[in-house]
This record gives sequence, C-alpha cells and structure tokens, in this order.
Amino acid sequence: MKRLKQQTLNFTDEHIANIAAMFPHCVTEVEDANGRLKKVIDFDLLKQELADNIVDGPKERYRIDWPGKRASLIAANTPITKTLRPAVDESVDFDTTQNLYIEGDNLEALKLLQESYLGAIKMIYIDPPYNTGKDFVYKDNFTKTKEEELQESGQIDEEGGRLVANLESNGRFHSDWLSMMYPRLRLARNLLKYDGVIFISLDDGEVANLRKICDEIFGESNFVGNIAWKKTSGDNKPSFAFTHDNILIYGRSSNKIPRVPLTPEQAKQYKNPDNDPRGPWAETDDRS
Repeated sequence: MKRLKQQTLNFTDEHIANIAAMFPHCVTEVEDANGRLKKVIDFDLLKQELADNIVDGPKERYRIDWPGKRASLIAANTPITKTLRPAVDESVDFDTTQNLYIEGDNLEALKLLQESYLGAIKMIYIDPPYNTGKDFVYKDNFTKTKEEELQESGQIDEEGGRLVANLESNGRFHSDWLSMMYPRLRLARNLLKYDGVIFISLDDGEVANLRKICDEIFGESNFVGNIAWKKTSGDNKPSFAFTHDNILIYGRSSNKIPRVPLTPEQAKQYKNPDNDPRGPWAETDDRS
C-alpha cells in the first residue's frame, strides 16, 4: 500500500522558493531555535529591488483590515501533520468511483487537497455560514465581545485601560467571520485551474465584506459576476422584503473563462424584428 504523507505542504517555503527564483540574492540562511539552518528572506535587499513600489510604515494604503487578519493568513500557510485515510467499509464502489467525500474540518481538508489537486479543479461551489446569529451546527455566530474587540484592535490593554479615547469598531460582529473565510478562500484559489471558477452563496449580511476579501485573494479583475438567486419568499419586514440571496463568482484568471453557449431553447428566444445592427435580442423578465 502506498505510504500516506503525514504533513501537508508548507506554503511559506513555497513562497520563499518563488521569491528566490526571481531575486536569488534576497534569500539567505539563518539558524532556527534548534540550531538548524533554514532559508529566509532578506527584506532589506528585497526592498531595494522594489524601492519605487513599496508602501511602508504608517503610510495609508487601500486594503481591507480587521483584528485577526494576520493570524488568518498564518493559518492558511501553516502545514498540518494529518492525512486522509480511506474509509473503504463506508464507501460504495471504492475501487471504481470517481467521487470523493471528505469528513472533517474544511480548513484541514483544503490543506490536505493542495498537493494532489493543486491547479486541477474546474469549479468550486461553497455555501458558507451566513453569519446571521441563528443557531447553526457550525460556529456561525462569529461575534466578539466588546472587550475582545477593543483589546485586539489596540483600544485597551490587557488590564482594561483604554488606549484610544471613546472609540469602538463596528467590526466586532464581522472580524471573526472574516478570519474564518479568509484562509479557506486562499486555499480554494490554489486548487482552481486557470480557467476555473468559484461560486459562493451568501445573503446581504456579509456580501460586501466577502466581495472585498475575494477582490484581494482572486484579484478585482477576476470578479465574474453576482447572481441574484430568488428565494421562496421575502421577509416579513415593515420596509423592504428581501427576496434574493447572492452568488458571487470569481475566476482564477477571468480572461481564460469562455462564455457559456446558449442552449437551442435559449437561442430560439433571440430574434431581430427591428433589424437592430447589434444583432438578435430577446425580451426578458426584469425582475431578479
């Protein structure tokens, strides 16, 4: 039987290798805590190479930030000492099936898939927790207490002393949800082919934040679209009834994604009775 690997890929090592390929003199060696040599980046030299294109220190820059973002990035890159073990007795047609069902934490599962399925997936669909505050099986209410948020954002110290007068971030409800989504989306992107796409279903509660982190991870130019998915009924609210959820679509490289061809039934709807120079057109329902 083929020996199972006990550790996932170390993406930090891979990133260092990529930098070394472009700027080999920016990679050096230092001793770690155990006295072993390891490769590291000399940021002073790397900054010299990119001197005209660096944002450093307190200088303002456009980005989305929240308490816990740095830790979520580390979580995406940190390897784990686990492996996938086949459950033959629970499987159907184990030797011939073309499907794979994985039980476990989805962050760990995504890491375990990186080596075998890197750049190999054509389409991913995910339906993550909506962060609604309702009782889900998952930890879906990613809400921090005021004290936790103030301490992580640097507004109070560990003793509770206020460091910034009378400030309160409204990210208390959103920051943990973003920290949950961020590493999973980074790992999911690695699995996509260059013409692959990811579909993410979500309601209006977090869609604005999701769009920001997806723009960062996939690239704003790789946003394909937002499908308005009509629900069965609207909410019983005094103002507007919300009748749709969102399905965000991003590509690994949007210019590699071909247009979806029309079916014969759809093509029959397109006509040109007024000789429009732009070509055939069809009347459609303007409701989402």
